[in-house]
Amino acid sequence: MSLFPAPAPRKCEVFSSMPPHFHRTGDSDWVRANKPGQQIASFIEGPAFDRNGRLFVTDIPYGRIFSVDSRGVWSLQAEYDGWPNGLAFHRDGRLFIADYRRGILALSPSSSAPLSVLTHIRSESFKGVNDLFFAMNGQLYFTDQGQTGMQDPTGRVYRYDPPTARIECLLSNGPSPNGLLLDIEEKALLVAMTRGNAVWRLPVSEYGPATKVGIFTSMAGGVSGADGMALDSEGNVYVCDAGHGCVWIFNRHGVPLFRYDSVTGGRTLTNIAFGGRDNATAFVTDSSTGTIQMFPAIAPGRPLFSHV
Repeated sequence: MSLFPAPAPRKCEVFSSMPPHFHRTGDSDWVRANKPGQQIASFIEGPAFDRNGRLFVTDIPYGRIFSVDSRGVWSLQAEYDGWPNGLAFHRDGRLFIADYRRGILALSPSSSAPLSVLTHIRSESFKGVNDLFFAMNGQLYFTDQGQTGMQDPTGRVYRYDPPTARIECLLSNGPSPNGLLLDIEEKALLVAMTRGNAVWRLPVSEYGPATKVGIFTSMAGGVSGADGMALDSEGNVYVCDAGHGCVWIFNRHGVPLFRYDSVTGGRTLTNIAFGGRDNATAFVTDSSTGTIQMFPAIAPGRPLFSHV
């Protein structure tokens, strides 16, 4: 981003915060591994809107999924033995979950317990899935991040076709693949490489692994990097920066347009989804404070597979 003038920062505003009665004061295996020595009340992630305008988020360390209505009121939808991260709605109403411990799961509207969809690849366990995205044709793309990074660039990106159960590994050398989405023409997959401080561009075709992989944009460095992403109807790409407490907005060519900073003391802005009236508001999870922040999108969010 040093090749371009830095966009003037703007501020998010708070939409809603997790009510204190949902806070946890103990730790968990996830906390001991990722936040050792800390007492973590929650770590929210994976925002996704259903057809009724309810916002769903995960709480990774405590295996919980919440819904938040338009007034900002929280309800517990599921609690189970897992570490749910990314969320995406299928057109049939099921909520698909990228669960670090258990793989790809799905939660039906009438159930409080998710069921397994993919737990392994030909008997090989996942490293730890992170996020997922439905293409308009119904194919599911997801990242397998685990503990990969610059020291171990073996993170993977998969494509799964639910009707045929065909699964393909599109990439196997990612330094921490995290959020992902298809561009406006669905010709390339953009993947946030958190510990590589960049967003990669993977041309996609029906012929298997990606070739001519490049960098869509490099990030600004720091203690973390690119995390969750979203796409608006004009092809602009919104990228959460979990190290600098902000969301960057790039045009379809990777030129930075705007930067929205966290309005709380939390710096861990991790994921983003469009919702609200006319799908014109960006909602962002501030994982470290249990807060959902928001700001006006520069164009309405692109309609997702769930609304087809």
